[in-house]
Amino acid sequence: MAHAYTPGLVVSERTLVVKRRLLPIRGEVKVALGDKVDAKQVVARTELPGNVQLVNVAHHLGIEPADVADRMKVQVGHKVSRGDTIAENVGLFGLFRSHVSAPCDCMLETISKVTGQVLLREPPQPLEVFAYISGEVTEVIEAEGVDISTVGTFIQGIIGVGGEKQGIIRVIARDPDHKLRAEEIDESCAGMVVVGGRCADLAAYRRCEEVGAVGLVVGSFDDSDLGAILGYDLGIAITGGENIGTSLIMTEGFGDLTMAARTFELLGKLDGRTASINGATQIRAGVIRPEIIVSSDVPASSAQPVQGTATAIGARVRIIRQPHFGQIARITDLPSDPVTIESGAVVRVMTVELPGGTQHTLPRANVELIEE
Repeated sequence: MAHAYTPGLVVSERTLVVKRRLLPIRGEVKVALGDKVDAKQVVARTELPGNVQLVNVAHHLGIEPADVADRMKVQVGHKVSRGDTIAENVGLFGLFRSHVSAPCDCMLETISKVTGQVLLREPPQPLEVFAYISGEVTEVIEAEGVDISTVGTFIQGIIGVGGEKQGIIRVIARDPDHKLRAEEIDESCAGMVVVGGRCADLAAYRRCEEVGAVGLVVGSFDDSDLGAILGYDLGIAITGGENIGTSLIMTEGFGDLTMAARTFELLGKLDGRTASINGATQIRAGVIRPEIIVSSDVPASSAQPVQGTATAIGARVRIIRQPHFGQIARITDLPSDPVTIESGAVVRVMTVELPGGTQHTLPRANVELIEE
């Protein structure tokens, strides 16, 4: 059987999902191996060093840098509040006084006898890492984080924006070809992951934001409407850090593309269930796809990861080039010998069958596997 690397999206009703939740710097892990955790539970915590402020005490007091230490009213390592006097200079006969006040709540970290500056450190900022998915702690990385595993439904999209959210899935679309309209979204969608069908426009997204929906999942979205949401053209970059209230996930891509029937069917089965979603996307090295995860009650420790789909006859694929861009097909033949295509390039090809029964031969690079 002929094989070739073909990138794929996972659309699986039941699989083992493992998420590593790490702190950016060392801190404290709040859970233990084997613990059952909720998606919104804190699993690790640390404190990020506060911002630094430099104050030129020598300049403000009109003294030499070497004399700054003698004029300080606060010792290194001590905390002060905003407005407190940290240094003072008394003039001749005590008649003239000048002082320097703390610009913020801070701690005196260092005094430079060379520059006459003091370094003030603002209070540390607490940082908490949440579980993101409900499941079982299957590995603990000391002082850094944990692996959380769950068995459930796992659906990947093509591209998305917005970060991690949790909410109840609310399927509004009647079928995968349904075009979601703003008037179909009401206040009952607050806190929900709204599921459309074929596409949604800017008005529908704005309505989701207005009512407080945490996510919107559709087959496709217009790139100019996405630019209006973000305030800039997306380009090629890592998404997920956008400051938007409603994360957006496209299962098929930009434009006007029907949501894959299997994806819509799975989302329909999940209607009313709590999901964890993330619009983060990276399409270069270290590919990251937007995702929808719904945990089940099956113990993660008793499950095994589902093996990836091979490029084999019968496998389902999504065509990612024109003229059949976005369509779902099945592989019917995998010729072993390279073929010269219309452009003159010599490539390996496959034959696929579209839902209508027509068959087409196309380069293997023009499809991506749908892992099941």
